[in-house]
Amino acid sequence: MVNFYIGIDFGTSGTRSITINSQGTVVAQTQFPFPPFTDTWELVSLWKTALFDVIQQIPLHFRRQIDAIAINGTSATVLLCDPNGIPLQSPILYNDSRAVTVLELLKKIAPPDHIVNSATSSLAKLIWWLTAETTNTKPQKSSVCYFLHQADWLAFLLHGKLGISDYHNSLKLGYDVKNLTYPNWLINGLQSLTNLELLKLPDVVAPGTSIASITSEISEQLQLPKTCVICAGTTDSIAAFLASGAKIPGEAVTSLGSTLVLKLLSNIPVNNTKYGIYSHRLGDLWLTGGASNTGGAVLRQFFSDLELENFSRQINPNYNSNLNYYPLIKKGDRFPINDPELLPRLQPRPDNPVEFLQGLLEGIAQIEAQGYQLLQQLGATPLTQVYTAGGGAKNPVWTAIRQRYLNVNMVNYIHTEAAYGSALLAINRGIGV
Repeated sequence: MVNFYIGIDFGTSGTRSITINSQGTVVAQTQFPFPPFTDTWELVSLWKTALFDVIQQIPLHFRRQIDAIAINGTSATVLLCDPNGIPLQSPILYNDSRAVTVLELLKKIAPPDHIVNSATSSLAKLIWWLTAETTNTKPQKSSVCYFLHQADWLAFLLHGKLGISDYHNSLKLGYDVKNLTYPNWLINGLQSLTNLELLKLPDVVAPGTSIASITSEISEQLQLPKTCVICAGTTDSIAAFLASGAKIPGEAVTSLGSTLVLKLLSNIPVNNTKYGIYSHRLGDLWLTGGASNTGGAVLRQFFSDLELENFSRQINPNYNSNLNYYPLIKKGDRFPINDPELLPRLQPRPDNPVEFLQGLLEGIAQIEAQGYQLLQQLGATPLTQVYTAGGGAKNPVWTAIRQRYLNVNMVNYIHTEAAYGSALLAINRGIGV
């Protein structure tokens, strides 16, 4: 019997699934775009509908041979649930910064420079829930509640085991991914705010770990085998990295989207809050990286897609324009230069738009090179190869310019979907992750 594996990606605009065979070949893809919503309460039913829908869209002959499923969600999108897994409050999304009101309290609990010291971290949102004064947001002190990430809750809908997470999602909750435990500062800090007998933090396992077989009820509803295993998930960005094919220390992924995001696989972790750098654990390795405000959004400020394509063809990537730009839409960057007052440098501007575009592409490439240099200066494994994702990966001239600055082998993603990375988790059951 041939086995198949499903990876499901919950992004900001919709849900995607990819089904692969044991050789990693894609055999089916489905999607469920999210309709506009005005209230985050609507997301609870929307996520459940999307989860079931993308599975039911998969052809039945594949569904009947599914061996395992893994799900990724947006990092630091969280829920507070009752013992039956029913959300007590509307979810708080990854980019919701309401917890800025508890940052001073959080700083008294967490170590200085820890990744959780952010208004959008999972821990900040949990503390906001625990200290909110309004009756429609604050959990009842006499009732048990479970704190879960988006991927945790979605997997629960399939396997029925409440309160299990993975160490990728749990990093921004304060989980110690090096020692694989909740640190004393976190337990003591939460104990000062609430009764930990009533607040259930998730049990944390390695991403991809087999949790349980699908429940009989859901097995019948979705026409999946009762032996289908539901695995611990991951975050959307880590799933996208897994899809790239990068596996060896020194290999990296650059995402050339609206912004510039770098991820470098390293033998040792690198964490530096000054530059927004932190590391995820990947088995015995570490995925470290940072993000700059430069990127494709700057290019689109000046050029249409057609102009970018036509002008790029006229650029000689072996020639240096010497324009020395630092392309930004507005002032301020954090990585590889941490300066909120840093002004965009886009002068002098040539009359020829081809030369101007070349200067912008070179400027972004130079920032990319500086970013990888900074990661290595802080102790990361030396860069050997870069996989490229995002819209910029399709521009061969830009790739040639970047290679001139990086001086390493450049490789395009074979698979670009985060859902594919989650499907690999389902095959490997967390091995090496």
